[in-house]
Amino acid sequence: MANTEKRGLYKLANFLTCRQVLNLMVITGFMLNYALRVNLTIAIVAMVKTNVTKLGLTNGNSTIPPPNTSDEVSGRFVWDEYQQNFILGSFFWGYILTELPGGRLAELIGGRRVFGHSMLWASILTLLTPFAAMMNYVALIMVRVLLGFMLGASWPAIHPMTAVWIPPMERSKFIANMMASSLGAAITMPVCGFLISSLGWASVFYVTGGIGVVWSLAWFTFIYESPATHPRITAEERHEIEEAIGTSTSKKRPSYVPWRQLLTAGPVWAIVITHGCSVFCYFTVVNQLPTYMKYILHFNIKKNGLLSSLPYLGKYVMAVAASYLADYLRATGKLTTTATRKIFTGLAVCLPGLTMIAQVYLGYTEAWSVVIFTVALTLNGAVTAGYLSNGLDIAPNFSGTIFGLANTLSSMGGFLSAYMVGALTYQNQTYHQWQIVFWVLAATYIFGSSVYVLFGSGELQPWNNPPEKTLRNGDIDTEEGVPLKNKSITT
Repeated sequence: MANTEKRGLYKLANFLTCRQVLNLMVITGFMLNYALRVNLTIAIVAMVKTNVTKLGLTNGNSTIPPPNTSDEVSGRFVWDEYQQNFILGSFFWGYILTELPGGRLAELIGGRRVFGHSMLWASILTLLTPFAAMMNYVALIMVRVLLGFMLGASWPAIHPMTAVWIPPMERSKFIANMMASSLGAAITMPVCGFLISSLGWASVFYVTGGIGVVWSLAWFTFIYESPATHPRITAEERHEIEEAIGTSTSKKRPSYVPWRQLLTAGPVWAIVITHGCSVFCYFTVVNQLPTYMKYILHFNIKKNGLLSSLPYLGKYVMAVAASYLADYLRATGKLTTTATRKIFTGLAVCLPGLTMIAQVYLGYTEAWSVVIFTVALTLNGAVTAGYLSNGLDIAPNFSGTIFGLANTLSSMGGFLSAYMVGALTYQNQTYHQWQIVFWVLAATYIFGSSVYVLFGSGELQPWNNPPEKTLRNGDIDTEEGVPLKNKSITT
């Protein structure tokens, strides 16, 4: 497309700066990211035939469901609990594979491409989900694995983009846009419920997938890899961004990762460990809370739309508010970056640990449980002003790799939390057994925040700008894409 034609498209957004357009696209992108991920979680309730046990074959005390899938009379599927969990869990098989590679790829080719293509192909796979389900059980699992594979690269791709587009003193606010996934959760659940009741379960995938494709096209039209490559950016905005970023983010992306220095750096492991602890607890609360409310308090929280949405809305509001406050404190010099990150990590990770202790003693009532869990998840939103932005402080050139490493390990939290709760409550559901779960969560939260307070840092690391590697023939190994002779590297 010619430059003049592109400028014609941009007239629609002339009243916004390029960073404001980027902010809006990232917010809506993460809302859609969550919708593409959890739409099956909501739709599967309507997809599965409820009287599966009557249609299966009985073998002793167990029920073996029919080998396929679709019930011609009702149009629903004959999947037992094991198969349903297998389908839902298959998303993580692909998701965990692309976290670290996705972050590194975004550092090399840019976050715009990685995030945009992740969302585009995930949207197309979402559109294909009803056809895969109708085909057979295995086809649906394959689609979900591929969906996870695509979306796994999306989260770490934002950090390298932040490093080239957002001035350091504004990065907490920008990273808070990632918490729009929580806002997406609050919206996705009631919208999908309305679509299922009005148009059937397949409409959930057609609507979310269709919106995702449209969003992806808009992303590639209006978003560019850097201020230097954007045709609409004003000279003033570009100068402001590039002057604020300075040399902390290399104009030429480093062609290799200094793995030894990165993996032995205390601030990196402070981020990784704290992120893992926080996500483990978050998954446990979000995924297991309905079970606790149902069996211990005999209260179905999923049927109460307001109570289901409150924690997600609270988390997003806290993420935005805490990030604005953190950037203000840093920009005005009232707090150093290190102090800011540690204080807000304590707010987001340590305080929820204390609420879990309160849950041990007060969690036998519905009112206290709802209040405590809502407060815990709301406070956790402040991670955007704490450790979640910290990779951009210590190593903006490798922020995608750091986040990819942290998210790869923390993605296992979903499996571990389900295993832990199952192991502690498998015999029967009692309040005493759940008290043990809450003690584990309290200890995990407090341990994660303690590690960060001890080892976290907001200082730029010396290995953020590694020297170019020298080849045996004396050439410099750059990232310009020109093949060099004799690629054997000397140290």
